[in-house]
Amino acid sequence: MDKNLAKQPNQPLIFQEKQVRRVWHKNSWWFSILDIIIILSESPIPKTYWAKMKSRDSQLEQPFPFWEQLKLKAQDGKMRNTDCADVEGIFRIIQSIPSKKAEPFKRWLAKVGRERLDEIQDPELAMKRMRSIYQKKGYPKTWIEKRVRGIAVRNELTDEWKERGAQEGKDYAILTNEIMQGTFDLSVKQYKKFKGLDNENLRDHMVDIELILTMLAEATTTKFHRDRESRGIKRLKIDAKEGGAVAGKARKDIESRGSSAVSTRNNYLPKKLSNKL
Repeated sequence: MDKNLAKQPNQPLIFQEKQVRRVWHKNSWWFSILDIIIILSESPIPKTYWAKMKSRDSQLEQPFPFWEQLKLKAQDGKMRNTDCADVEGIFRIIQSIPSKKAEPFKRWLAKVGRERLDEIQDPELAMKRMRSIYQKKGYPKTWIEKRVRGIAVRNELTDEWKERGAQEGKDYAILTNEIMQGTFDLSVKQYKKFKGLDNENLRDHMVDIELILTMLAEATTTKFHRDRESRGIKRLKIDAKEGGAVAGKARKDIESRGSSAVSTRNNYLPKKLSNKL
C-alpha cells in the first residue's frame, strides 16, 4: 500500500454544519471531545460542561482508557493539546449527554469509522473522497490533481522530518517557513496575511503555479535530506532553506520572463465558498 495515499490530512468532518476535528492515532480516528459536546449539548461553555461531566463520572475523570490529550489545530491555527477519544470512547461519553441528536450522531460516527477502515483496505477510496470534497467546493479537476499530488509530496517530506529527528509541531513549522521564505520571500504567516486569510488552509487558496513551486521546493528539500543524510533540526533547516531557494530561483526566472508576479493576492476560491465544507 502506498503510504502517501493512506496518510491523508486530518481534515475536520462536518456534522449538521458543525465541525468535528479528528486525528489518526493508534490505528483509529480520535475525535475532539469538546467539538462533540458543542454539537450534542449546544452549551456556550463546552469546557465547563466537560469538566462537570468528569466530576460527576469517576470513570471519565482520568484520561485513560476513555480519552487522551492529542494535538489538534486550534482556532488560532496552532497545534494544541486537545481532549480526544476514539469511537468507543465517544460512545461512552455520549451516554452522559442527554440530547435528541445522540442517535443520529452515533449513526454518523459509525459511518465515519467504517469509511476509514475501508480506506485502509483500499487507499484509492480516500483519494476519491478527497477529490469529491474539493469538487463540491468548486475546484476544477486540473487544480484538484495538483493539490492531491502536493499532499503526497508534503507527506513524503514530513516522513523524512520525523525519521531525521524533527519534532512535529514547532520544528515542522520552522522548516516549512524556511521553504516558503525561500520560494516566495514570505513566511506562512505573511503569505496568509498577503492573501487575506485567517485560519484557512493556505495551499487551498493557491493558484496552479503557486502549488507547483511549493511542490518543487518540498520535493527538492526531500532530495537534499536523502542525498546528504541530514539529521537534526539544524541540518534539516539548511536543506529546507536551500530547497526553497531552488524553487525561489525558478519563481524569479518566471517573473523576469513574464509580466506579473507569481504570488497573487487573489484566493483560488472566495473565502465564503471555500469555508462551506
